[in-house]
Amino acid sequence: MAEQVETGQEETTTSGTKKTPQPGKTSKRGIHAVGRRKRSVARAYLRSGTGNITVNSKPMDQYFARKTLQMVVNQPFEVLENRENYDVLVTVSGGGTSGQAGAVRHAISRALTAENTEEFRSPLKGRGFLTRDARAVERKKYGRHKARKKPQFSKR
Repeated sequence: MAEQVETGQEETTTSGTKKTPQPGKTSKRGIHAVGRRKRSVARAYLRSGTGNITVNSKPMDQYFARKTLQMVVNQPFEVLENRENYDVLVTVSGGGTSGQAGAVRHAISRALTAENTEEFRSPLKGRGFLTRDARAVERKKYGRHKARKKPQFSKR
């Protein structure tokens, strides 16, 4: 019997748990989608606008300083050739900068697909932007130097 109370952009229940909008659903911020890469998780909100991408309350070129990371984030828009039509608000956490850029690309691609499935899905899927890259760092095992590297063999 948890009573729901709306406050700001998120709904909270009387027990204190927060509920975020369902992926692909429209909220007050825009179309919501979640993207993941390595240890990073990105929540993207897509809405019509002038092409601004904001990551964790900073402009994208300030948050992702390297040009290669900016290119990764912009790839879905370059494929669809419609960067100037949308504003994107992204919250990303976990992992390093490369994983975060991949997670943002995944989230933006999912949000664009939710916006216009018929037109946007096939070009993005063909490039692999809608597929979650499952590769992650393998854990270190005991008796090994790294995940797979063995100690030097000594015959005697």
